[in-house]
Amino acid sequence: MNRNLSKLAVPIVVVGIIMLLVIPVPAWMLDMLIVINILLALVILLTTMFVKKPLDFSVFPSLLLVATLFRLGLNVASTRLVLGDGFAGQVIAAFGHVAVGGSVIIGAVIFLILVVIQFIVVTKGAERVAEVGARFTLDAMPGKQMAIDADLNAGLITDVQARERRAEVSAEADFYGAMDGASKFVKGDAIAGIVIIIINVVGGIALGMIQRGLSITDAVNTYTLLTIGDGLVTQIPALLMAVSTGMIVTRANAESDMGSTASAQLSQSRNAMMIAGCAAIVMAMIPGMPIIPFVLVGGFLLFVGQRMKRTDTARKVAGEAADARQNSAQSETTEDLIDQMRVHALEIQLAPDLVDIVSGASDDLLARVRALRRKIAMDLGIVVPPVRTRDSVDLPASTYVVRIAGVEAGRGLAPAGKVLALGDGLESLPGTAIVEPVFGLAGKWVPSEMRHSAEMTGATVIDRVSVLVTHLSAIITASAARLLTREDVRVLIEGVKQVNPSAVDELIPALLSLAEVQRVLQGLLIEQVPINDLGRILESVTLRAKVSTDPEGLVEAARQALGPALIAQHIDGPALRVIMIDPVLEQSLLESMRPSEQGSQILMDPTRIETVMASLREAVQAVELGGQTAVLVCAPALRPAIRRLITGQFGGLPVLSYAEVTSVNVNIETVGVIRDVDTIAA
Repeated sequence: MNRNLSKLAVPIVVVGIIMLLVIPVPAWMLDMLIVINILLALVILLTTMFVKKPLDFSVFPSLLLVATLFRLGLNVASTRLVLGDGFAGQVIAAFGHVAVGGSVIIGAVIFLILVVIQFIVVTKGAERVAEVGARFTLDAMPGKQMAIDADLNAGLITDVQARERRAEVSAEADFYGAMDGASKFVKGDAIAGIVIIIINVVGGIALGMIQRGLSITDAVNTYTLLTIGDGLVTQIPALLMAVSTGMIVTRANAESDMGSTASAQLSQSRNAMMIAGCAAIVMAMIPGMPIIPFVLVGGFLLFVGQRMKRTDTARKVAGEAADARQNSAQSETTEDLIDQMRVHALEIQLAPDLVDIVSGASDDLLARVRALRRKIAMDLGIVVPPVRTRDSVDLPASTYVVRIAGVEAGRGLAPAGKVLALGDGLESLPGTAIVEPVFGLAGKWVPSEMRHSAEMTGATVIDRVSVLVTHLSAIITASAARLLTREDVRVLIEGVKQVNPSAVDELIPALLSLAEVQRVLQGLLIEQVPINDLGRILESVTLRAKVSTDPEGLVEAARQALGPALIAQHIDGPALRVIMIDPVLEQSLLESMRPSEQGSQILMDPTRIETVMASLREAVQAVELGGQTAVLVCAPALRPAIRRLITGQFGGLPVLSYAEVTSVNVNIETVGVIRDVDTIAA
């Protein structure tokens, strides 16, 4: 029942307002409606002060239109009573006689002042802020969408969270666009108030003199006072709505309401309070100045400043006591020392000024790392060890370091109060220029309040936690083989054994030991081949192990079994773009292969190898200039040696064998052929 009433409330109110425009209402009902109008505007104003972010009051633009229409309806109803009966209820009479002292001149001046405040100051400013906010929000949408996609691809958020964020970005753009239009209602309402007052005054005087035979003085006193009272009654809620509009469009997203935020931020500087209090005392000493007001205000500010000093001192003492208790509670037992000596598989060290990002909130660093572990487990098939996070006073300010087995694997910056803008055209923005550590993109750390300005330049803006987690993701992916321990392999194989026991029992320990299986899986991870299809990998390795237990051959057998999954990663559009090796050169490379402890290697004249690498470099650059990606394809026996040869210069170029490419039905497009001097001459 209550839900049905809520659905029907607004339509009924709108229909009632329309009826108010054409149907006369008695004076007592007009009094009730005027009171409702004033209190409605007051409630809306207070609501804008207590919301934490503008989207929490997303119905405001529509509510503003209804309230504006309601005031115009009251203007029409009051005009009908003023001109028809010479009396429009007690509220208007009170405003016309009591509020302005029964003086036409005073009433006119007060009304004009209210109009100036509303129309020139509040409404004009709110209209401009709404216009700029709408433009900034719409310009920032592509960058925000890209940031959401980046977080989703990095595993920092789930699909549900990504949809929620996209919906919030769309709702924010719709809200500011609606506020840009709704601010025009406020401006039109102010203009309409002036026009209606002029019409009522002229019409009232003419009506009193012509139809009722009043003198011009009586007509002016009677109808002008009522008209001014009517104008004040409608202009006051109109001013409240204008202030509400300015309040809602100037609010930034915060963790608390406006009152709490304002009091906390205004009281953050004790020096400001003390200086202001002293200034008030000094101003009281100026000859002719009223002493009591300045002394009272100055004394209050000095009192607040002293209270802030005691509060800061108490907070500092409490913090030192807590640190002392924590230090005293730490025992130096043998077990504690052993725990401190333990080398952690994965560790993030933070400079002391970055500890705030480990806050325990839902979107802090620890939550992002947990999401990243789930993402990597789904993508690569390994369980990333828990990430230890601690602070280090040895690090420079705003610096973080990622360590693997106690060895630094990467470091970067994440300065507090700043966001990373990636893109071109950042010269006009203040901040520190850097090179992004993962993709090598040029960027700049800009102040958080310049986020909209950076997005307007077309840059992608990323918060500092996302920068750190993206860097961590790249390091983990590149070091997945080092992170895969023998215990991890045992746990993974036990999981396979529960659903496919024959694949495990036939291989381990009859053909291979657990260490040899670990070496095969590490070989796959070195080339970023997912091992989540572990059952298929073990079956293919079993067949190969019956012939040879050479690690390189075992890895190639596993890759061939995973051929369709490998090809799917590199298909771009309708075809798989490949770079081939000239057959004559390929035969020469096969003849130059020699076995070694690290696997097969190509032993060829260095000059010829450099020529081959130069040809490969030209083919890769030609593909990249076309905005495409490609893979290098060669004979199965040659693939491991080719990969070792080009890893130093072309670490990101995938190397596939003919057997892997032909394991799935896919269109192949040759975009380059590698040759050397001998094959060109031939």
